[in-house]
Amino acid sequence: MSSSSAAPRRGEKTETAAAKPPMRDALVAAAFQLFLERGYEQTTVDDIVALAGVGRRSFFRYFPSKEDVVFPDHERCLADVTEFLAAGDDADDPVLRVCEAVRLVLRMYTENPTFSVQRYRLTKKVPGLRAYELSVVWRYERAFAEYLRRRLAGRRDGSLRADVIAAAVAAAHNNALRSWLRSDGKGDVGTEMDHALGYVQSAFGPSPAPTDPGRSDGSEDVVVLVSRRGAPLWRVVQEIEATLGRDPEQG
Repeated sequence: MSSSSAAPRRGEKTETAAAKPPMRDALVAAAFQLFLERGYEQTTVDDIVALAGVGRRSFFRYFPSKEDVVFPDHERCLADVTEFLAAGDDADDPVLRVCEAVRLVLRMYTENPTFSVQRYRLTKKVPGLRAYELSVVWRYERAFAEYLRRRLAGRRDGSLRADVIAAAVAAAHNNALRSWLRSDGKGDVGTEMDHALGYVQSAFGPSPAPTDPGRSDGSEDVVVLVSRRGAPLWRVVQEIEATLGRDPEQG
């Protein structure tokens, strides 16, 4: 046997295998290459597996449909979000916890800006993908709402508050994310996300009761004002300001 037909030296096969991307990644790469070259609608699953050099069974082992290959990481990310929320305890502020959870979604996008921008452009062009994306957003929003319902159980309008906060967090995230994607992934998405989520936290986060700076015990004064029936509103306001020790002439 000639030396050219000898078995590979130790380490050669391992290096070759390491250089080859995992099948799942190869399918995603092949799909997006074809989407960019031919268009999404013109690309079939058979085209994708042919370029990736695998069979149809391999494709459907990883992706239930062609739409799923466009959003390959959301299942993992949704599981991470759910696990993060479940790992919290009763001492956590629930609104802050959800705001921290949605940052895991942002991190998924920023890990590969080029791919995220390509997907954003593709999704804008294909109505079916936009509808699919909305269903993905709804799943995150549902995970936030389920966590918040548990944390706000027993409070007045707890379920309503949970649903509204969950929707607000998803909307804030999407606003910052899409601004970043429109900039081709070059903007400061972290700062934009902080700004957007700041609105949510200021609207729904805990607001400590105001206290008199001169008091050490944190107690509050209660003022009761009695005014004549039919008194003009300006007179009532004036009496309130006078009672609170504020000079009405100073505005």
